[in-house]
Amino acid sequence: MTVSDDLYDDAHIAFLEQMWGEGYLSPGGPEEVSRVLTGLDLAGKNVLDIGCGSGAITLSLARDHGAGHVVGVDVETPVCDAARARIAAAGLQDRVSIKQVSPGPFEFDDQSFDVVFSKDSIIHIPDKDFLSAEVFRVLKPGGWFAASDWLIAHDDTPSEDMQHYIKLEALDFAMASPTRYAEALHGAGFQDVTLSSRNAWYAQVGEQELAYLIGPDRSDLENKHGASFIADQIKTWTAMVKVLKSGEHCPHHIRAQRPA
Repeated sequence: MTVSDDLYDDAHIAFLEQMWGEGYLSPGGPEEVSRVLTGLDLAGKNVLDIGCGSGAITLSLARDHGAGHVVGVDVETPVCDAARARIAAAGLQDRVSIKQVSPGPFEFDDQSFDVVFSKDSIIHIPDKDFLSAEVFRVLKPGGWFAASDWLIAHDDTPSEDMQHYIKLEALDFAMASPTRYAEALHGAGFQDVTLSSRNAWYAQVGEQELAYLIGPDRSDLENKHGASFIADQIKTWTAMVKVLKSGEHCPHHIRAQRPA
């Protein structure tokens, strides 16, 4: 479904949560989740969270956004373990479940969910047509797909700067353009497809994150995570900020509805 197992090990989980908040493995925290969901009412709904990570968002969809039941799926053993522990600590096992899955079709019946959500995870799924068709299949008529993802601005060969950044990330990124996503969603049968760029927002936030990594807190970060680990993250963030500022790396919000 998402990345191959153990790319997000305990060390990376701990670092990313320090950067982005406990339980968050992508930027923006609960505020960005709320923006992805703008205008959608989850009250009492069945929700699928693709790429649930360490579970803070999956938990929030039920606790803070009122979903009746949320299923979070991921392929990563460490993040699924962390997510299950988080849900248990919150006492919401009756409304939130975490399933470790294998790449391929969703293990759910047709028309199982009112909303399918994903936060910066479907970048790891290369076949956007297959992804779109599976999301369409498991949605009930009238249901919504609401996601954010990291996109590339074009479908040509990535620039040398982008190739360098993707290599440093080492996370099996399968970036696609806004045009490619729109084509895949329309091709699956979705209507009301919208894609909204978040490049300006994350270009600014990414610079702030880089400043944090190289600033006065660097020694504390090195003591906690290791000097070589932090040096590698600084290289990655430096490369990322460059392609964000060029516009080639362009995070987007994605929204589409299965016809009623």
